This record gives sequence, C-alpha cells and structure tokens, in this order.
Amino acid sequence: MKVINLSEHNSVLNQFLSEIRDVNIQKDPLRFRRNIERIGEFMAVEVSKVLDYQPTEVQTPLATATVNTISDQLVLATILRAGMPLHQGFLNIFDRAENAFLSAYRRVNKDGELEIVAEYMAAPAIEGKTLIVADPMLATGMSMEVGYLALLRHGKPKHTHLCCAIGTPQAIDCLRESLNDSEDVTLWCAAIDPILNEKKYIVPGLGDAGDLCYGTKIHLSDRK
Repeated sequence: MKVINLSEHNSVLNQFLSEIRDVNIQKDPLRFRRNIERIGEFMAVEVSKVLDYQPTEVQTPLATATVNTISDQLVLATILRAGMPLHQGFLNIFDRAENAFLSAYRRVNKDGELEIVAEYMAAPAIEGKTLIVADPMLATGMSMEVGYLALLRHGKPKHTHLCCAIGTPQAIDCLRESLNDSEDVTLWCAAIDPILNEKKYIVPGLGDAGDLCYGTKIHLSDRK
C-alpha cells in the first residue's frame, strides 16, 4: 500500500487544514463543511493525476480538438455521516462517477474493546473499476477497513484510493496489515498526526468531524 502525505509539500491545502483545526472557525458549521469539501476537491485533482487516460475527439465551433480524458470507471464511496462533505468534494470534480454509501459506527463491545459496526450499504458493482473511498478522519483505521472490505463484496476494483483529511501512523499500520500491504491500494492523507488519545481521537486532530459538520449526536448510552 502506497501512502501519500500531501502536507509534505506546501500548497493551498494547508490553509484548508488550518481552518478545519481552528476552534474559532469550527464554530461556523457551514465554513467547516465547505473546507472539508475543498480538501476533497484538492485531493480529487491529485488523484486524477495517477488515473488512466485516453484521447478523445471533441468538435469545437471551428475544428476538432484531441483531449486526453479519464478512461477509468470511477466509483466514489463514503462512510456516513462525517464523510459526506469530503465525498461531495470528490463528486464536484469526478461528477460522472458512480457512488456508494455505507453506514458504520463505533461501539464498545462486552469485552470493553472498541469495534466498528456496519449496518447499511448501497453500492454499484465495482469489478474492474477504480474505487475512491473518502472518510475525513483515519484514527484507528477500523472504519476504513470495514468499509473497504464490505465494498469488495461488489467485486474487485482495478485500483483503490483511500482518502482522508487527517490520518495517524496507527491507522496506516492497521491498514497495511489488514490489506496485506496490497499494491492495488493507495492511501492519500492531507495530513498525518502523531497520536491517538485514550478515546481513540486523533491528536492534535480537530475533534469529531461529524459533530462539527452536522451537530452533536445522541449516543444510545445517553438515552434515559
């Protein structure tokens, strides 16, 4: 699995990252969502540079032009709910792509261990296509792993691009192990942060991306 850390090179992406981390700017959900979306747009352009292309003849008002266009069949997938703005950023660029949606959430099992539960998936066939999975926070890597393996029930993609705003070394190691360090998978991170805290949140990170996008959720344990 190839890992690409986009923050290793200075670009406007750093501005978007600084704003989604800023506790004051985070108070504006619209701006937070839009910055996540812009990160998706930026990453989509970077991913587009490694896709396959073919020459296409285009008729203009004056003559015929030859333009290299993407030949890959793309499927954009995301994990509800936090992944929606990042997914939209990719969809803004790859507007002809098919789409897949999965639901997954964290819970502590009876042994006191964190696990990921997947309950819903709507996806097209992905056999031989290029799969892009967008999830903003790659903390433990478990959600991405569960989502990716679930999508494989719909076929084997030609290549998979796993894309996140912020990842961790722990998540990268988890994915390398679970995916057997596959050469058919590339992991794209806008940034990689050093540690997870006791609650498995990324530090320094940015907090709960889903809550910042859409408001605080009620946990089952909070219900009376």
